[in-house]
Amino acid sequence: MKVLSILLVILVTCDQIANGYRILGLFPLHGPSHWVMMQPLMKGLAQRGHQVDVVSHFPQKKSIPNYTDISILGSMHATRNNISAAEASTFSGFSMAHLTDMAGTQICELLSHPAIQNLIKNPPQDPPYDILITEVFMAPCFLAFGRHLKIPIVATVTSVFHDWLNELSGNVANPSFIPGLFSTYGQHMNFEERLLNFLMSHMISAQIHYYTSFQVEYVKKHFGIKDASIMDLYGDISLYLVNSHPALHGIRPYTSAIVEVGGLHVKDDVDPLSPEVQKWLDESTNGCVYFTFGSMVRIETFPKELIEAFYMSFKKIAPVRVLMKVAKKEDLLPGLPSNVMTQSWFPQIAVLKHKNVRAFITHGGLMGTQEAINYEVPMIGIPLFGDQSVNIKSYVKKKVAISLNSIKNVTEEKLTSALNSILNDPTYRENVRKLSKLFRDRPMSALDTAIYWVEYVGRHGNFLQSPAIQLHWWQRHLLDVYAFLLFVIVAVLLVVLFILRKLKRLLFGSHVCTKKDSAAIKSKKNK
Repeated sequence: MKVLSILLVILVTCDQIANGYRILGLFPLHGPSHWVMMQPLMKGLAQRGHQVDVVSHFPQKKSIPNYTDISILGSMHATRNNISAAEASTFSGFSMAHLTDMAGTQICELLSHPAIQNLIKNPPQDPPYDILITEVFMAPCFLAFGRHLKIPIVATVTSVFHDWLNELSGNVANPSFIPGLFSTYGQHMNFEERLLNFLMSHMISAQIHYYTSFQVEYVKKHFGIKDASIMDLYGDISLYLVNSHPALHGIRPYTSAIVEVGGLHVKDDVDPLSPEVQKWLDESTNGCVYFTFGSMVRIETFPKELIEAFYMSFKKIAPVRVLMKVAKKEDLLPGLPSNVMTQSWFPQIAVLKHKNVRAFITHGGLMGTQEAINYEVPMIGIPLFGDQSVNIKSYVKKKVAISLNSIKNVTEEKLTSALNSILNDPTYRENVRKLSKLFRDRPMSALDTAIYWVEYVGRHGNFLQSPAIQLHWWQRHLLDVYAFLLFVIVAVLLVVLFILRKLKRLLFGSHVCTKKDSAAIKSKKNK
């Protein structure tokens, strides 16, 4: 029996290798929060027997079968534990110029990197690539690889589907009930909210299309593609894998090429807790609060008054304990309360899974909040930039979180009040349990779903693409049809008016003339 099992495993493995695809994963963005979604997808594909070559700033520490790193580490300014409070504040606002430069134009400059140049000039041929997987955010210049290699593209989206991708993917965008990526509204909006949501969504989309359109110069320079605009390159995308879920982001109409795989990165087999942290959590019998601003932003760089407010609030909730992620302990303000443990990194899922963790203070990043919901931990949100405010507002409406709205609004009193509510009001825990069930109840896991559809694209290419992408924007919105119908209506009205005038002259014109003639004869007789 044991020998038979081994033989079956060997046969399955051989079948996977024989039918596997060679996949190029292209992830030039240096944000670790974005890489969180890409890494499990590429590793999962390698485990299924596909040969994956991965371009990224995050090479694997240990060798993985079927997985080859093409490292560009060190080519850009490191962001992990390296964003100050001042830098984080520059990401807010509705101007997309800074964001498209930092996460777009500067990323396109990496096309000159020797490792990437080698892929462009000497792509492997034994075997050649079958599929390209790349993130679509602010650097669509990398989509040119699909056209250059003549292979279908699978695009990943690390948040809810971007507003500016709807038109490009042929997806229906209806701002009357679909909040924009940076909108804080829910799906039930009044007139004012619908108006602002419409204006904001279109304003941001127009900016992003404008600023990224200049990336076509990189496409011409490095790929020699002269006859395609940046918007044309989006038409090569066969599939979008989106990090969203109806339980978190509401019901949205999507084309067949848009697949929701929210929580793809959430898995139970994660790095274990260190003995020190394990002991701290096990002994936190009164509960523990986990506090982090993510993988990039350094809490210790915030103003003294804010850090002191954190300290006083944490001190007041003792004997409840706190785990606080601090990149550089030596830069932290003195006076840390005794019920607080700091480290430069925590295995976040392992922490959130622990039975004694009762609250999560977060900036509202989608990856971390999905993990908290999966493991039934209510939240306190302090959004910093991007979609974080939208995420937190959504969780507040679902009554699984309390929002302090902005880092500028945080005071000792507000934070203490929020902590006491989350820790002592069972409603939040009950609501997050219900939401977690909705989030986890799927026919198959998010990772399995993503891998299935990647393989589907390998088998069938662009089959899932919406035919709407072949139409001009005015055709998609039926403006030509409306114009034709308006022309027909106007033409019919003019014809009817013309006929009525002719009939009037025919019926009444001779009678009027007779009267005039009689009057003229009488006048002559009188003379």
